[in-house]
Amino acid sequence: MARLTTHVLDTASGKPASGLRVVLRRDGDANVLAETFTNAEGRLDKPLLDGAACKPGRYEISFHAGDYFRKQSVALADPAFLDVIPVRFALTQGADYHVPLLLSPYGYSVYRGS
Repeated sequence: MARLTTHVLDTASGKPASGLRVVLRRDGDANVLAETFTNAEGRLDKPLLDGAACKPGRYEISFHAGDYFRKQSVALADPAFLDVIPVRFALTQGADYHVPLLLSPYGYSVYRGS
């Protein structure tokens, strides 16, 4: 069964990014498909998409990094260098997708995980 998952690691602190807001939309569409926060392990409690909801197409995950770092009392530039990080990608039929984010206040890396 196909599914879409993510997790976020705060590379500046060396810990999972707990409490980071994650929003999923179809690319170019304002309608929110899923909105949640990472748990203590930097993961989501359930997939962003699962089963029949995991349809082929282009999607965007928005990671709300600025809000996360402000909650962590990290001193940020004004405006923050990274605020909302959009990651756009395509899902294919029947495939599992894991989209991890490695994050610091001044940079990030994202990749298709396994």
